Amino acid sequence: MLTSQMRRRISDAIKKAESRTDAELVTVLARESDNYLYISTLWAAFLALLLAPLLQFLPWWIEFYEAFTLQWILFILLALLFRWRPLTMLLVPKRVKYWRAANVARREFLEQELHSTEGRLGLLIFVSEAEHYVEILADRGLAEHIGDETWREVVEQFIGEVKRGRTADAFLHCIERCGDLLEEAAPLTGAKNELPDHLVVLE
Repeated sequence: MLTSQMRRRISDAIKKAESRTDAELVTVLARESDNYLYISTLWAAFLALLLAPLLQFLPWWIEFYEAFTLQWILFILLALLFRWRPLTMLLVPKRVKYWRAANVARREFLEQELHSTEGRLGLLIFVSEAEHYVEILADRGLAEHIGDETWREVVEQFIGEVKRGRTADAFLHCIERCGDLLEEAAPLTGAKNELPDHLVVLE
């Protein structure tokens, strides 16, 4: 996650970008979009069930209830092990991670009230750290002037910088680029600021 100094730089960049446009720009950084405990628990249950066919090879003196107990112990141990975050994220399919992150992005678009700006000129830059997910959502007033392909290019540049370990710079360059696009699509016509300019952080 970004330091307080980096957050201030991002806030200043947002203010600078919005000083040139009627659009409203909001950035959201989430540590994760889901805890995925249901998936790690399912994996633990599945692997514990795989123990059942092996029970026939156990020594004859082990009773059925003892074998059943072994399954429960294995399930509990695996469930605890799979709660270790790096391992949890390895167990979750990329498609599921992106689906959850996309849902959170759309929820934040509504919660940050980007859908209610004057002229429908709201823009959300959403980043979910655990899922390595970045998405830019533009409201109707901007979508009429800026195509999805343009936003995809901005996202790809953002991701490229993050992979090189330049997360703060990635945010700043993305905001600057979005500011240029917003100025072209909705140039400033009057002083207004409908939404906060700081980086929203979801811990």
